[in-house]
Parts: sequence; C-alpha cells; structure tokens
Amino acid sequence: MPDVLLATCAWFPEGEPAHETLDAALRERGVGSAWARWDDPDVDWSGARLVAVRSTWDYVARLDAFLAWTTALEPPLLNGARTIRWNTDKTYLLDLAHAGLPVVPTLAADTVDVVAAAVADLGVAVVKPRVGVNGNGVQIVTAGQGFAPDLPGPWIVQPLVESVRVTGETSVFVFDGVPATQVDKLPGPGEIRVHEHRGGTATPVPLDAAAARRAEEAVIACGSVLGDPPAYARVDLMRGGDDWWVSEVELTEPGLYLDVIPENAGPFADLVARRVATL
Repeated sequence: MPDVLLATCAWFPEGEPAHETLDAALRERGVGSAWARWDDPDVDWSGARLVAVRSTWDYVARLDAFLAWTTALEPPLLNGARTIRWNTDKTYLLDLAHAGLPVVPTLAADTVDVVAAAVADLGVAVVKPRVGVNGNGVQIVTAGQGFAPDLPGPWIVQPLVESVRVTGETSVFVFDGVPATQVDKLPGPGEIRVHEHRGGTATPVPLDAAAARRAEEAVIACGSVLGDPPAYARVDLMRGGDDWWVSEVELTEPGLYLDVIPENAGPFADLVARRVATL
C-alpha cells in the first residue's frame, strides 16, 4: 500500500490533469502514492498513511456521501473533514468577512424570492449555488429580469465585480501557509467565468506581492475560523478598486494547474512528505 492515496473521481480516474508531474515529485521525495476514486468501494483507504483530496470534482451531486466519506476515513486527511465540510458551502465567505478579511460582499439566499430581493438592491448581481464547482450554475442577474436558476439552490448573491471582465481573476497557491505561485485567469468573450472549458485562459505569472499578502491573510483567517490552519489552499482574488478582494478560498480540491504551472507539484509534494514523516 502506498504512503499516500490521492483521491480523484470517475471523471479523472487516472488523476488530475498532468498528474504525472505530481507523481514524479512525490517519488523524488521518497513518498509512494497512488490515485483512487473517492467512491470506489474496493479501495482500502485504511492501508494508506495519509489521504489527500485532489480531483474529486463530481462530489457536488453527492455531497452527503462525499462528506460522509471524509469523516469515515481512518488515515489522516489533508485539511481534514471538518475543514472540507465548511469549505464546500460558499457561505464560508461570511465567516471570513466576519473575521475581517476583505471578501467580495456575499449574501446567503435560501429561496428565489431572497435572491430577487438581493438583486433588486444591487441592480446587477452574480448568483452562485452555495455548493458548486467549475462555475456551474453561476449567473449574472439584473434587477427586474427575474431569476430563473440554472441549478437548484440554496445560493449566494454577490455584486458583479466589473474588473473581472478586464483583469479577470488571480489565483495564488498557498502551501503550509506560504504563498508559492500565481496564475492569472481571464474570461472568454461575453463571460465572467474564467474556466478554460468556458473559453477562459490561465497564465502563470510571478507572484504579486500584494496578492500574495492577501492570500496569506486569507489562509490565516481560515485557520482562525477553523482553529486549525489548512495545509493547502488556492485563494482566488479580484480587483476591487486599488485593493484585492477575496472571491473564493478553495481548501477542498483545488486543481493544481499542473498543466499550466508544473512547479506546483514541488511544494505540494513537500507538504505531503512532511506530513508522512510525522506519522
């Protein structure tokens, strides 16, 4: 049995895109690894020394089962089941705002009527399912047009940050509290979503000092809320005037963008090796 099992899903049974880079980095550090589907009943998770959630991107449709799986694991789980439960519901942004982090203003909405009222106040808003990945179900809604959800709720409602159309979104990857790399992402024509399968582009760039500080602050805030600092995070940022606003903090299964920035394999493998060495 390998030292670490890397959890994936049926969509990516071999592992996340360009996983070979991570596999090699772990081998170089003397860590044996294998990929396994989180919902595969034949996997003996108890045989591993550590489990790391990676490309489990089908969990949205089976959230209860996924969270039950994280709780039932016998080996230690990177970032932990409690952190993952908190992070899979985007209302975690409210906790971070309460902790003083500059986040994109966020309102939780359980019903269509609450969404409509929030949109009426904002004029133009972005509505997202509270549990979601890959930009699925994200809609721009204008006051007076009515809200016909693409996906079931509950939702969060945020003002449309106009800068996303021009400067897109910046993602900073943080490993063991240290900002390591940055990817700048731009949406495709007519989109605000920056995902590549929606026409967006992702470009590795040198770390911006202010963005790195904000990402570090976001991870510290998560640790303050949870009582335990996360081992890894992808902090998504948008420009709000002259400042960086946090739009999301992904602590569950952030893609490492290994096909775009293979350098991410090193620090992730380092933190895995450090954890394994203590077990």
